[in-house]
This record gives sequence, structure tokens and C-alpha cells, in this order.
Amino acid sequence: MMVPLALLLLAALVAALAPRVLTRADWPAREPVLALWVWQCAVAAVLLCCALAMALSAAAAWEAVRGHVFALAPHGVMEAYALGAYGSWAAPLAILLATGALWTAAMLTREVRRARRRRRRAELRVRSPRLPGERRGGERLVVLESDRPDAWLLRGGAAPRLVITTAALRRLDGSQLDAVLAHEQGHARARHDWLLHCSAALADGFPQVPVFAAFRDQVHHLVELAADDCASRRTGRLATALALVELNEDRGVFGPGASGLSQLPDRVDRLLAPAPRLTVPQRLRLTAVASLVPFVPVLVTFVPGLSALGG
Repeated sequence: MMVPLALLLLAALVAALAPRVLTRADWPAREPVLALWVWQCAVAAVLLCCALAMALSAAAAWEAVRGHVFALAPHGVMEAYALGAYGSWAAPLAILLATGALWTAAMLTREVRRARRRRRRAELRVRSPRLPGERRGGERLVVLESDRPDAWLLRGGAAPRLVITTAALRRLDGSQLDAVLAHEQGHARARHDWLLHCSAALADGFPQVPVFAAFRDQVHHLVELAADDCASRRTGRLATALALVELNEDRGVFGPGASGLSQLPDRVDRLLAPAPRLTVPQRLRLTAVASLVPFVPVLVTFVPGLSALGG
């Protein structure tokens, strides 16, 4: 079978199996950081399959591209790929995959710009001026006057800053406030914002591809679980759970009339009654297997060349 077709079949296989396997398993909620890594490896494998198929198809269609793709290949390797047998479909396939790559870049750029517009930096700078004697460059807890309890991380500048409303300060005690701070710092250290941007860009750019929609939905859930764990390690599970309740109880997400779309009750239950974590050998095996998945497309791509060198 021609290598580009084999790569596209592999991409379809990974895209079909990954959501089914990961959404039905019970361990991602216990190991959200590991689950995020597995999801990233699966999506990276799909994207890598498409990129390699695009390169080989373009090499078969155009001599100029072929010279760049096989510039460093030893003698006889290019002939092993039988590029002349790809037929007239090589150029349309390469153009289609290149269009997809450009569309992905455009969606990611749009998502980043959209996120920047939501940060409300100018408004916050006006409404939260520096106090007399406040040290520049230090970490700031920005207090925003509001009747709604809320807290979020303001990115931009030298370091992210935690923004918290006066209503939240009235509700949270010291340990709960520390839990909120640790939760948001966990997001910042792990750069969850970039992961959210990438998953949203793929899902918005290719809504017909189920694996990208599942990736976006799972990332939104798993990054919150990972940040909850970060906060609970610093302040304890009870303080973290109480902080979630205090910040969100007025939004109708708890109680008999709560919306079924909210995951906050499950997050609170997870903190108060944690399930046992996977053992260290289990985590290592899952990490190793997931890390190998993106290498499968590379192996499929190099099989003809390695066979030619071995022969």
C-alpha cells in the first residue's frame, strides 16, 4: 500500500479509537495530568499522519518538493517509495492536506486573538491602580469591586495575577482563598491556556472530526481537575471543595434544580471522596505507551526507506 494512504488510514484509526477508549475509561478522572498527556499524544499522532502524508504526496506530485523532502536521504531511498506510481491523485491530496494545515493555523491565530480580547486588561488597570508603596514587579492580588463571587487569572505582563472580587473575599476564609490562588497558579504553571486554545482551534476548524471535539471537551474538564489537585495538595481537599462551593453556589449548579451540564458537583464529590490513584507502574506504562503513539506514523513513513537500506 502507498505510504500516504497508509498514514491516512492510521490517522482515521487513531481518531476513531482514542475518544472511545479514553471517554469510557474510569482512570482519567483519577489521573487528569496523565490523561491530558495521553490525549495530546493521540491528537499529535493524527496531525503527524496528515503532515507526513502531505509531504509524501507533494513529493510525488512536484519535483521541486521532492528534492527538498529527500535532500538528505541516502542513494536508493527515494526509489523505494515508488513516487511515480502515486498517480494523478497525489497533487489534489497534497493541496487538500496543505489547506487543512493553513486552516488550522488560522483557527489557532483567531482563538489566541479572541482570548486576548477577553482579558479586559485595560479595564482592570484602571479599576485596580497600585497602592502607595506597592512594590513593582511583585505578585499582585487584584481586588475587583463586584457583587458576584468570582476569581480568575489575569495573564499578560511579567507574571500572571490573580483577580478576585470583593464578594468572593467576603465569602472565603484564609485557607479557601489559598486554595483559589493555588488552583489558578496550577493553571498558569502548566500553561493550560495554550492547551485550551489548541483544542478549541482544532474543534472549531474541523467540527466534522469527532476526535477534535472530544479533545476540546475533555481538555476543559481535565485541566480543572488537574488544578483542583494542585490546590488540594497545598491547602487540603476540604478547603478546595468549600472554595468551589462558595464561589459557585449562587449560579444554580448545586441542588435539585441544578443544570446537568455543570461538572462542579462532580468536582466537589471527587475532592471529598477521592478514588485511589493508579499505581506507579501503571502510570509509567500508560505514559510510555502514549509517548510511543506519535512515533508510529514516523515508523510507517520510514519503512520503505529502511527496507531499501537494509536490502
